Amino acid sequence: MLISFKFNNFCSFNLESEFSMEAPNSKVKTRYPDNYTSTEVDYDLLKTAVIVGENAGGKSNFIGSIKFLKSLMDSNSQVQSVGAYVNTFSFLTDKNPEQRFEICFISEKEHVYKYCLSIDSKGITGEGLYKQAKKKGAFACLFSVVRDESGIYEKKEGKVSELDTVLKNSNNSYGLFISKLALLGNEDSIETISWFKNILLPGTVPADQENNPVRKDEDIKVMRDPRFVEIFRMVDYSICSIEVDNDKPYSKSMIIRKDAAGNEIRRELQQDSTGVREFFAWAVQIFRVVYENRVVFADEMDRVLNPILSDRVIAFVNGEEHKGQFIFSTHNVLHLNLKTYMKEQIYFVTKSKDSLTSELYSLADFPEVRYETTRVYEFYMKGILGGTAFE
Repeated sequence: MLISFKFNNFCSFNLESEFSMEAPNSKVKTRYPDNYTSTEVDYDLLKTAVIVGENAGGKSNFIGSIKFLKSLMDSNSQVQSVGAYVNTFSFLTDKNPEQRFEICFISEKEHVYKYCLSIDSKGITGEGLYKQAKKKGAFACLFSVVRDESGIYEKKEGKVSELDTVLKNSNNSYGLFISKLALLGNEDSIETISWFKNILLPGTVPADQENNPVRKDEDIKVMRDPRFVEIFRMVDYSICSIEVDNDKPYSKSMIIRKDAAGNEIRRELQQDSTGVREFFAWAVQIFRVVYENRVVFADEMDRVLNPILSDRVIAFVNGEEHKGQFIFSTHNVLHLNLKTYMKEQIYFVTKSKDSLTSELYSLADFPEVRYETTRVYEFYMKGILGGTAFE
């Protein structure tokens, strides 16, 4: 499960921004017993979160920062900042600006890790992995490396035995140190890489995976699970079953409905409505949250879900026992209510009209907004909470 994510100097963000999935340490949790999961390492973590903001405000850039970090784990290609992802204004103060990422999570084996990475156009400037036994305990450094002025990497601290071997052959920017340590069998690095590759799923509506045999097979396995149909039916309760096409599951699968008289109506998915087709894809991801404990970031969910369907999805994710998380961005102000969400579950992204830079913050940062205030969206629409066009 994701605990927190910090990043700096990515696209429209040029100051350190932090996103947290920790539930509050207060009695307010008793009002929302289904909204969080208690873990064995003493963290209470939220199951869902919503990110609200204006068009071009930076919501997609926030999710893109996590997607970019994950992409570095997924490949062993050159590790360096990408010009298009570096904040434009950072070049005014630094010819070679640095991007920084810090992510804290609980692995599949219930270990708490904090992974830190900083990069510039030349490669990695610093990288480290830290481990914590329990929430109140200190993080122990497993490894930490830095690049000196001559471009040579050296150990800063840590006791990972494989690190010396990696450093002998790592005076270049190809591949993360953690990936190399995993290849040498370091268990903590393997656990971290596994979480990024198998648990973290940031992105937009899933693309058709027909050209990716491995991913397609994984998706088909989900689609054939009876529990998937129950999720998919949220979009239309007349749907009673599906027949999954092995070659083209996202277009040729058959959707079967029954009318009030019991008559069966069959239609290929590609011939169905846009909303049904797109929710079919998202239903796969929602399944993974609840039944595979994945951490899913969904961009622009209001393009797929109307307010009623959104409420169904959130109620379903919150109502089930699991260790997955569903975080989504939206323009739908009806999500701004404190009957469904804790204040810590509502985030805003707003862009300054002067600097054109984005800021990420939580509703919990506004003590004047009380839980008795049920119409939070009125505060939002008046510009009091930011997150509206150029406020």
